[in-house]
Amino acid sequence: MQFVVHPGSVQDAAVAVPGDKSISHRAVMLGSVATGATHISGFLNGEDCLATLAAMKSMGVRTEQHDATTLTVHGAGLHGLQAPAGDLDMGNSGTAMRLMTGLLAGQGFDSRLVGDASLTSRPMRRIITPLEAMGASIGSRDGRPPLEIRGGRPLQAIHYDLPVASAQVKSAVLLAGLYADGVTSVTEPAVTRDHTERMLTAMGVAVRRQDGRVAIAGGQQPAGISVEVPGDLSSAAFVMLGACISDTASVLIRNVGINPTRTGIIDILRAMGGNVELTHSREQSGELVADIRVHSSELVGIDIDPALVSLAIDEFPVLFVAAACASGKTTFSGIGELRVKESDRIAAMASGLRELGIRVDESEDGAVVHGGQFGGGTVQSYGDHRIAMSLAVAGTIAGAPVTVRDTDAVATSFPGFVELLGVLGARITAVAT
Repeated sequence: MQFVVHPGSVQDAAVAVPGDKSISHRAVMLGSVATGATHISGFLNGEDCLATLAAMKSMGVRTEQHDATTLTVHGAGLHGLQAPAGDLDMGNSGTAMRLMTGLLAGQGFDSRLVGDASLTSRPMRRIITPLEAMGASIGSRDGRPPLEIRGGRPLQAIHYDLPVASAQVKSAVLLAGLYADGVTSVTEPAVTRDHTERMLTAMGVAVRRQDGRVAIAGGQQPAGISVEVPGDLSSAAFVMLGACISDTASVLIRNVGINPTRTGIIDILRAMGGNVELTHSREQSGELVADIRVHSSELVGIDIDPALVSLAIDEFPVLFVAAACASGKTTFSGIGELRVKESDRIAAMASGLRELGIRVDESEDGAVVHGGQFGGGTVQSYGDHRIAMSLAVAGTIAGAPVTVRDTDAVATSFPGFVELLGVLGARITAVAT
C-alpha cells in the first residue's frame, strides 16, 4: 500500500483519534493475569494490540469482544496462564515483545516470541540482561528475536539501573517482579512513560515511586478493573501537526491521554510557537485526559531540550516535519534511541525530508533541520508507521503531490488514518501496490 497526497489545506474540525496503544497493550496483559474481569473500552483495534490479545488468548485467557473497541478480559490470575500450542507472534510491536518477555519469564512453561522482519531486527539484549539477572533463561539470535523463554525458573528480585531511559525495559522488569522473591526496583536516568505503574496501582498492586526509582514486591495479585482507554497522544500528534502547519485552521481533538510522561510533543510544539490549548482536563482510569485544540501557527526553529526526549520519543518524526516548516533551524540532540525503532528514524526522516527539498544535517544522535518549502516527490517510509504518517502530513502543504511508499504498517497504530485526514480536508488516498 502507498499514500498519495495532493496539496490541500487542513480545515476546522472536531475529531477523535484511536485509543492509546501503550495503555491498550497493558490493559490486555495485566487483565489476563488479574483475578476477575477487566472491562476495556476505547481499545486500540490495531494490529499491534490485536497481536497481544491473540497471544493471551492462545495461553488460555478467555475474552469477550463486544465491538471493535470494547472487550472483557477474564483474568486467569498470576499463575493461571497455560502453555501456548505454538509461537506467540508479536507482529511489528516492540512494546508487546518486551513486556511479554517480562511477563513470561515467571511462568512455569516454555514459550517462544516471534515477530515480523522489522521486529526481528530490533535489539532485545536490553531486556534479556536484567531478566537473566533475575534468574530467567532467554535464548535469542545474538540479542535479537525470536526469543525463547524457558519456564519454571524461580526469579529473584533485583535492583536495576537502566543504562538508557526506556519504559519498555522498566515495564518488563516490573512485570517479572510480580513473580520474583523480594522487592524488585528500577532506577531511571530520565522520566519515561509510567502506564505500567499506574495500571498496576489501579489493580491494587502496591508500587513505590520515589526519586526516579520504582519498586514492586513480588507475589502481589492484580485484580480486574474497568479501563477507559483515552485517545493516543502519539496519534493525536499527526493531527496537531496538520493543524499547526495549515494556513487557517482550528482543530479540536477530543479525549486524548495527557499522561505527564508523554507530553513532550506539546511542550516542544509550544516552544516552537505552536498554538496548542488543553481543555476539559480530567482523570480517567488513573490516567490524565483532556481535549486538545490546535490552531494554525507560525513555527520557529529552536534547540530542542534533550531533557524532553524521553517525554516525546515516539513523536520525533512529527517534530522533524514541524522543524521543516519552521523559520530558521531546529537542532535535535540526544535522540540516538530513534535509530533502533521500527526503522532508523533519524535516517528515514532525513532521507524523506531531503527528497521533498528540505536540508537536513544528520549526526550520530541527532540532526539539524533547516526550515524550507516542501516540493513534491516520492518518499520511502521503510515500513515504519510513524515515518509514513509524518511524511503524509507534510504532503498536505507540499508544492506538488507526494507519494509515500510502503504504508501497510500504519494499521498497527492508527486504523482509519486516511479517513481521518480526509475529514480534516486533506486530499489523501491509499493505493494498492
